[in-house]
Amino acid sequence: MKEGIHPEYKECKVTCACGNSFVTKSTKEELRLDVCSQCHPFFTGQQKFINRGGRVEKFKTKYKMD
Repeated sequence: MKEGIHPEYKECKVTCACGNSFVTKSTKEELRLDVCSQCHPFFTGQQKFINRGGRVEKFKTKYKMD
């Protein structure tokens, strides 16, 4: 490897939106995540289904057409 061309590799604090935090190594000092292994459905085994509906369903519920 060439000398002086690689970025500095240091400890990094990673913080998730769920509140979980841990320390790893990276070229950055701090990282913020939306999803981590503590809150991701694949790792937790829990899925969140959000039934938002489409435009037609929203229109029908707004104007009580059903």
